[in-house]
This record gives sequence, structure tokens and C-alpha cells, in this order.
Amino acid sequence: MTVLALHAVRRVAIIGCGLIGGSFALAIRKARPEITVTAYGRSQTTLQEALRMGAITDVSSSLPDAVRDADVVLISVPVGATHETLSSMRAHLKPTALVMDAGSTKADMVATAQTVLGENMASGASPEATSHFPLSHFVPAHPIAGKEKAGIAHAEGDLYANRLVILTPSSATAAPAISLATALWEAVGARVIQMDADTHDHVFGAVSHLPHLLAFAYMNGVDPSTIAMGGTGFQDFTRIAGSDPVVWRDILSTNRTEILAQVQGFEQALAQLKSALTEGDTVQLQTLITQASAQRKAWRVPAPLSDSNAIDD
Repeated sequence: MTVLALHAVRRVAIIGCGLIGGSFALAIRKARPEITVTAYGRSQTTLQEALRMGAITDVSSSLPDAVRDADVVLISVPVGATHETLSSMRAHLKPTALVMDAGSTKADMVATAQTVLGENMASGASPEATSHFPLSHFVPAHPIAGKEKAGIAHAEGDLYANRLVILTPSSATAAPAISLATALWEAVGARVIQMDADTHDHVFGAVSHLPHLLAFAYMNGVDPSTIAMGGTGFQDFTRIAGSDPVVWRDILSTNRTEILAQVQGFEQALAQLKSALTEGDTVQLQTLITQASAQRKAWRVPAPLSDSNAIDD
């Protein structure tokens, strides 16, 4: 059995209706008003607000109820909670459903899906524990369209318009599942590309995860008595330090090997600057600054990422 084509999708389930899930719900309801959108999450306040906003058509009382009749399921929970969420829903999914996540790290998500949905169950597993949902219908996805402000209150129906969404299918992912995932994200205005999960984590470790780590470190290390005088430079550099702590705890933890490797490279670059300052070597200091300045000036914001919020996960 295969997944449906986009025109045949009638019910979407959002698991975790915050900024990302809520924005997807708003967008898909606008693009395809015939689709019913249900949601499940731990916060009834969030779910009721999503209902009031018109992001969803109904609230599910349990995870099984949310996914049981869904043609598409979007998991939008902190990446550390994805394993538990996927494990809890697998026995209740329709075999024809498409399941996507929206997390910011992908190698761990591919591994999680293989563990939870893989056909080779551990020895001694009961028949009831065996998933009938195929691994081939799971498509890992990463929308590059977040904000430093989380929650349904900040959800926007056009959050994904002209934004990049990266799919990282595994070798087990079926082509029709990739096609439907692509069609769904394109329906809400996104530009979709595919990338290997390990490459994804390397790239976003560099351009998103490490910058967040540095912003957190700076805010923890700066003299608090000085920040009242901060200007636009301070504002620009520290904006992402206001990001959701739970979300970023999980992102940094799940991509820790890649981030630690990149931290090492950053420490070497910082050590060069520190050495030039320590030795009073203004020639070397200017050389290092010139090198950094030239690289930054040569960079151009990719067209779909032109909004200042677009690189936040």
C-alpha cells in the first residue's frame, strides 16, 4: 500500500502545535481548505488557542485518536521527544499514511525511525509491539523557517512562504512518500530540496547550531552590568540567544558530535585572535580581521532565506 497523492489527502494530524506545527496547520488550511486538521499536544491551552486562531479544525484527546485516521502526520515536538512520540503512535497509524518530523537534526531522526519502524524487531518482542506502519512512509524534514520566539501565539500562515525545507530521506524511504512530502511543503509556499542526513547535520551544525551555542555562551559570560548599553551590534549578535531552551537543549545534544568538532575549529580561530592581542601583534590582528571581513562580505543571503528569521531553527 502506498501513500496518497496530495489531491486525495483529507486529514492531517499535527503532533505538537507550537510555532512550527501551528504555522504548518495555518498554511495548509489556507492552501487546501478541504483538509481537516487535528492536533494533539500536552498543553490544552496551546491546543485551544490553535483552535481559536483557526489553525486546526479540532482537538484530539489522545495521540492514538489524533493519528488513527490521518493521511498525513507532522511531528513537531522537541527532537528529544521524537522517539517516544513515534513509538507511541506507530501501532495506530494507517499503513497508507505519510509521517514527517520537523526537527533541526536529521541523522538521529533517521536512526530513530529505523529503530522504531524498522522491520527487524528485537528478539522476544510481542506481536502487539510490532509496527504495521512501514518505514518507507517516513520522511524526515527540516523547515528552515523558525524564530527565536516559540509557541502557537507566534505562528504565521505564511511562515514557509519562499522558505527552504530540506528532506533527508533514507534508503528505505519510498518515492511516493517523498513526492507527497514535497507536494505538501510546496503547497504552503516552501522550496524543497533533498540532502543526505549526515551532510545536513554538518551544514547546519556550522551555520545554525554553532552560532546558537556561541550566542548562549556570550550571554552567560558577558558582564550583566554592561548590556543596558548594547546597541545594534549587541542586538544582532545575541538575538538567537533568546531561543527556546528545551528546543535548543535537544538540538545541541542530538548533534553534539558534529558541534564539538566545529567548536574545536572555532577555538583554534579564537586562539589566533587571542594570541595576536596578547602579543600586541597588530599586523596579525588586522590580517585575521581582514580575512573574516572579506569572507562575510562575499556571502550573499540565499533568495528563500532572505528574511532575518529564516535561519533560526
